[in-house]
Amino acid sequence: MAEHDQDHDSPLARQAAMAVVTHLRGQGHEACFAGGCVRDELLGLQPGDYDVATDATPDRLESLFRGARLVGAKFGVVQVRKLGVWTEVATFRSDGSYSDSRRPDEVTFSDPQSDAERRDFTINALFLDPLADPENWTARPSGGVIEGRVIDLVGGLADLSAGVLRAVGDPHRRLAEDHLRALRAVRFAARLGFEIEPQTAHAIAQHAGQLEGISRERIGGELRRMLSHGTRARAAGIMEMLGLDAFALHEEHHGAGTGHLRLARLPATADTPLALAAWELDRGHGLDRAGVAATAARLRAALCLSNEEHGAILDCLNRRLDILEGFDGLSKAGQKRLAASAGFEPAMAVLGSEAAELALGVQKRISALANEPGGLAPDRWVTGADLVEAGWDPGPVFARVLERLYDLQLGGEATDRAALLEHLARLGVEEHGSGRAEGAGPNENLIGPG
Repeated sequence: MAEHDQDHDSPLARQAAMAVVTHLRGQGHEACFAGGCVRDELLGLQPGDYDVATDATPDRLESLFRGARLVGAKFGVVQVRKLGVWTEVATFRSDGSYSDSRRPDEVTFSDPQSDAERRDFTINALFLDPLADPENWTARPSGGVIEGRVIDLVGGLADLSAGVLRAVGDPHRRLAEDHLRALRAVRFAARLGFEIEPQTAHAIAQHAGQLEGISRERIGGELRRMLSHGTRARAAGIMEMLGLDAFALHEEHHGAGTGHLRLARLPATADTPLALAAWELDRGHGLDRAGVAATAARLRAALCLSNEEHGAILDCLNRRLDILEGFDGLSKAGQKRLAASAGFEPAMAVLGSEAAELALGVQKRISALANEPGGLAPDRWVTGADLVEAGWDPGPVFARVLERLYDLQLGGEATDRAALLEHLARLGVEEHGSGRAEGAGPNENLIGPG
């Protein structure tokens, strides 16, 4: 199944792919839907996109479709546009050796049988004739029919009906061709609720160490797809059962049955950084300050995380510790500041899965504070410009005074801007700001704690 970034309306995408098939058939070529879209339609799911397979070569496709894009002509892959939608069209092929364990060194344009046999898993190696007469349409495993006739050359229909993920042909060969297929197997099994066929699972476990040879970008991309989905906890469990976790995450292997209390209880909409943070906590990492920094740094290197993703993991794990270490002991201003800080909401999502009573109490308090005038993070009544006008020179004490004034605002100790300015005036700062008040000691003594 091709992975596309383009998002289209599924019915329109199907119509566009139908138009491509119709045009190719009209020009005397074989053409059909192929891969994941066939699998998803059989399962009653909405395909994200539709791929077409054909005996027309890339050169022929370029001549048949104006503006065709030769995105992978070496591998027989062309994009064509119909009804305003780009559809990926691939020539039937067989693959040669995979010296880089990612792409074939050479391909031979061939026929549907050879094309099906070079694919990864049987459920992804199905074809569909969308122009078949209705009396020949194929029944779905769950009931009803799919609009077209399925062409099954590798036993994919039986595996789909049985809920089994099986490699096409020799699983060791399929994995040797592209070691990332091990992670793809986990993702498909988790998302579809399928069991990995024993010989395929055994081969994945045997080849687990070969993940080290895959680029960290590709591993990170596959983990993002797994962890951004509601079946993330099952995917994590399968990875651990097959021994893929150590090589993917660059840490020690955790055997099956370690549990995923936090990961399993996250909202279905949780993003990848939150899911990674929860999974690491389940695995016993990031439980203290030193562990937070080490865990985030390791994940960044192992999965090629962006600065934003790395920061989100750090923020989530640190805010969790902030709450656990004494939310109730914070001043009102401190509680508001914490609630408005980066990572607080993800940390609350994690806490809700591991310490529900504590999380509920914190959430009630935050909700009450949010309902106060100005909410959790109101605009500042006094800014740096006001301090400069009052004669303060920018510097460390300047910054502490500014934050202290904001604490007074957040805590309700000052009811309006005028009250804050009066407080500032009482500090008795000399004109142009000497950093000290007349006849007073250092500013630290004037501004108080915070």
